[in-house]
Amino acid sequence: MDGAGGPGEGPAQEALQSLSRRLQVQEKEMELVKAALAEALRLLRLQAPPNSLQDSGTLAATRDSSPAAPPGLPPPCSPSLVSRGTQTETEAEREASLGPSGLSNGPPAPQGGSEEPSGTQSEGGGSSSSGTGSPGPPGILRLTQPPQRADTPRRNSSSSSPSERPRQKLSRKAASSANLLLRSGSTESRGGKDPLSSPGGPGSRRSNYNLGISVKMFLRGRPITMYIPSGIRSLEELPSGPPPETLSLDWVYGYRGRDSRSNLFVLRSGEVVYFIACVVVLYRPEGGPGGPGGGGQRHYRGHTDCVRCLAVHPDGVRVASGQTAGVDKDGKPLQPVVHVWDSETLLKLQEIGLGAFERGVGALAFSVADQGAFLCVVDDSNEHMLSVWDCSRGTKLAEIKSTNDSVLAVGFSPRDSSCIVTSGKSHVHFWNWSGGAGVPGNGTLTRKQGVFGKYKKPKFIPCFVFLPDGDILTGDSEGNILTWGRSLSDSRTPGRGGAKETYGIVAQAHAHEGSIFALCLRRDGTVLSGGGRDRRLVQWGPGLVALQEAEIPEHFGAVRAIAEGPGSQLLVGTTKNALLRGDLAQGFSPVIQGHTDELWGLCTHPFQNRFLTCGHDRQLCLWDGEGHALAWSIDLKETGLCADFHPSGAVVAVGLNTGRWLVLDTETREIVSDVTDGNEQLSVVRYSPDGLYLAIGSHDNMIYIYSVSSDGAKSNRFGRCVGHSSFITHLDWSKDGSFIMSNSGDYEILYWDVVGGCKLLRNRYDSRDREWATYTCVLGFHVYGVWPDGSDGTDINSLCRSHNERVVAVADDFCKVHLFQYPCARAKAPSLVYGGHGSHVTSVRFTHDDSHLISLGGKDASIFQWRVLGAGGAVPAPATPSRTPSLSPASSLDV
Repeated sequence: MDGAGGPGEGPAQEALQSLSRRLQVQEKEMELVKAALAEALRLLRLQAPPNSLQDSGTLAATRDSSPAAPPGLPPPCSPSLVSRGTQTETEAEREASLGPSGLSNGPPAPQGGSEEPSGTQSEGGGSSSSGTGSPGPPGILRLTQPPQRADTPRRNSSSSSPSERPRQKLSRKAASSANLLLRSGSTESRGGKDPLSSPGGPGSRRSNYNLGISVKMFLRGRPITMYIPSGIRSLEELPSGPPPETLSLDWVYGYRGRDSRSNLFVLRSGEVVYFIACVVVLYRPEGGPGGPGGGGQRHYRGHTDCVRCLAVHPDGVRVASGQTAGVDKDGKPLQPVVHVWDSETLLKLQEIGLGAFERGVGALAFSVADQGAFLCVVDDSNEHMLSVWDCSRGTKLAEIKSTNDSVLAVGFSPRDSSCIVTSGKSHVHFWNWSGGAGVPGNGTLTRKQGVFGKYKKPKFIPCFVFLPDGDILTGDSEGNILTWGRSLSDSRTPGRGGAKETYGIVAQAHAHEGSIFALCLRRDGTVLSGGGRDRRLVQWGPGLVALQEAEIPEHFGAVRAIAEGPGSQLLVGTTKNALLRGDLAQGFSPVIQGHTDELWGLCTHPFQNRFLTCGHDRQLCLWDGEGHALAWSIDLKETGLCADFHPSGAVVAVGLNTGRWLVLDTETREIVSDVTDGNEQLSVVRYSPDGLYLAIGSHDNMIYIYSVSSDGAKSNRFGRCVGHSSFITHLDWSKDGSFIMSNSGDYEILYWDVVGGCKLLRNRYDSRDREWATYTCVLGFHVYGVWPDGSDGTDINSLCRSHNERVVAVADDFCKVHLFQYPCARAKAPSLVYGGHGSHVTSVRFTHDDSHLISLGGKDASIFQWRVLGAGGAVPAPATPSRTPSLSPASSLDV
C-alpha cells in the first residue's frame, strides 16, 4: 500500500466512486420511468372505443364474448382488487413455452409507492411485485391476471446491446403500469382489447398467457399465487356462507391427572365428573350407550381456558370449576374465573371472581355444615390469595394472603364452616373465618400454623381429609399419614389469630414408599390412601390399621385421585391420564385413557371407525371410535409426529422426529419396516390412493418416495422430490396416484410428477384442474379462504377436506376447530367455530365415512371426537364462548 494515503483510503475512494456511478444510473432510470408513465397516461386519454380495437385475430373475438371482464374476475366495480403481474427478462426466457408465471421466492416489494423490478421465478408462486408495486398487508387477497407478454422479446431474438437492456426492461415495466391504469377505466373500456398488452398474432406462443386467471394472497408480505380451475367461470358462483353441517362433541379421550389435583368426583346421579383441557366431562360408567361398559359422556363447555380444579356441592348436583388465566389471539390477558353450574342441565348458575384472581384458580371447596352456602377459593398468585364467597350472590366476603408457598388443597370442616384448612409446600394452615354478618368484604380470616414438633416436617402435604370425629388426616411427601387432633389453644401455641381451638399431631403412620397423592373417606368410615412411587391403594381402619390394598399397574402411572362409586366400586385417576374402575379385591381396569404429552400425529382408518395418534409421549395409540376405547398402544421409544394408514388398512406408517419412519402391522403390532431418511424430523407421511407409493416429507426440504408392495409390508426407494427451499409441512396425492401437491415452511406450493421420475412441474398453471384424493395442504386455491387477514402463516396447523368434498375442517393456533364449506375460495369465508381445546389444535381428520371429525390438542394432550351433523340432522352442539377472537371475527360463528 502507498504510504502517502491513510490505511483503507484507496478502497474507500473506490466505494464512493461506485456509489456515485450507481446513483447516476438510478437517476437516469427514474427519468425513463417518468417518461414511460407520462406516455401511458397520454395513451389512456387517447384510448379509442373498444370496437375499433378488435381487429387483430382470434383473441379479440374471444374478448367480445365477455365484454365486462374475463372469466373468474370480480365485477368491474372493484378494480382495486385486480392487479397485473410483471416479469423480468429472465422469466420471459425461461417460461416462453410454459404458461403463466409463478411467484417469487425473493423478498416482497417494498411498502412504498415506487416500483422495482420484479423478483425471479419461484416454483411456489409468481412475481414478487405486481403492477401496483406493493403487496399490501399480510393476508390480503387479490385476483390476478397473468402478465401480457407481447412486448417481451422471444428468446435469442433480441439484438440490442447490454447497455440498452435496462431501458427495455423499464419500458416493459412502464407498459405494465399502463396496463394497470387501463384496467381502472370505464366498464366499456374493459371489454376492448388493450393495445399495450396485445399477445401478438394468432401464431404467437404467448397468447395462452391471457387465458389463465389466478388469485393472489399474501402471508408475511410474501405473495402466493393460486390458479383458478378452468371449470370455475366466476368466483361468485362458488358457495358462500357457513356450511350446513355442524359439529357436536361426542367424546373426549383423556383425563388431566398428570399435573392437577381435585379433579375426580362422583355426582348424585352416579356420573363421574372430571376435566381435561377446557371441558368438564360427566361420564356415565353404566346405563348409557357409546362407551366402555355401556357408558356415555356429557360435557360442560362454558370455560374459555383450561380447567384446573373442581369442587362438588353437598347436594351432589352443583359443581364449581376454576380455570387458569390465558391470552387471546392478540396477546391480551384473559382473567381466571370460577363457574358454578348445574350438572343436570349444564347451565351456568354463577360466575365468581372475574377480575379478582391472578394466574389461575388453584383450589376450591364448598362449605358443608351450612349446605354449601360458601365457596373458598385459592388462586395461583405469588401470595396465593385465600378468599371466601357467597355462592348465591357471587360476592366476596373475606380475603387474605395465605402464603408464598404452593397451596395444593383447601377444605371447610364438615362440622364448622368457620374452620378452613389449607395444605401445600411445607405447611398446614388452620384458618378461622368470621363472616362479618354476610356483608361483602367485612369478613376476617386469621391463621394458625400447624406445628410438626418432634415429627419430621415434610416437603409437601398434597392432601388431607376430615374424619367424622373432627380429626384431620394429612398425606405427605415422606409417605406418612399424620393425624391432627383438636386441642384448646394457649399462649405458647405458635402462630397468630384468635381461634379458640387448634390442631396438633397426635399420631403418625408410615403408609407408602414415596409421596401420598390422595386420601378419600369412604361411606363406612374407612380411609383410602393412594401412593405415588409405589402405586399402591390402601384401605385403613380405625387407628390407621391397614385392612386391604391393591397395586395399580405400572403403565397407568401413580394414583392421583380417588372417588367412591356405588357399592364397593372405586374410581381412580392416575398420573398417566387414565381413569380406572374396580375394587381392591378384583383389581382395576381402564375406562378412560389418554396421552400424557403434546400430540401431533393423527390418521384415520380407511374403512373402519378407528384412528391412530402419536406424540411427544412416544406412545402410538390405536383408538376405537365406536367403543370410545383404546384398542392398543405401543412405545415408539422416540417422538412420533405423523402417521398414515395404507389403503388396505393392514399396515400403518409412522414418522419420527429423528428421520426414522416405521411401518407396523395393525393386527400384530409388529414393526415390518424400519427406515431412516436424513437426520431431521419427519412432518408428513402419506400413501398414494392406490397404495403403490409412500411419500415422506422431511424437515431437510425433501420428499422421499418409496414404491410399496400390495400388502404395504415392503418398500423400496423410488426417488426424491428436490426443489423446496424450506421444510415440508403438508402434501397430498392426486386421485390417479401420479402427482403430489406439497406445501413448505416458506409458503411454497409445488407440484410433482412422481410416476414420471419425481420431477418438479414448473408450470403450476397446468395443475389447476388436477383432482386430489385428499386435501390437507393449507395453501391452495380451494382452501385459501380459510386464512385470516393479517395472518403470519402459522395460524393454521392442519386442514382436512371431508371425503364427500362438502366441508373443510381447520385446526388453528388459537384453540379452535373451524368448519368451512368446500371449496373455500373466498376471502374471509364464514365458518362455524368450536372451542374446547386448551392449547393449539395440532391436527384434524375426518373418519372414513365422514360421520365424525377427530381433533388433537397440543399441550393439553386431549383428543376430541366430534359428530358431524347434516343440514337436517340433530340439534347442533351447545353454545360455548370464544376463548380467543376467531380467525375472521366478522364472518365466524362460535358454537
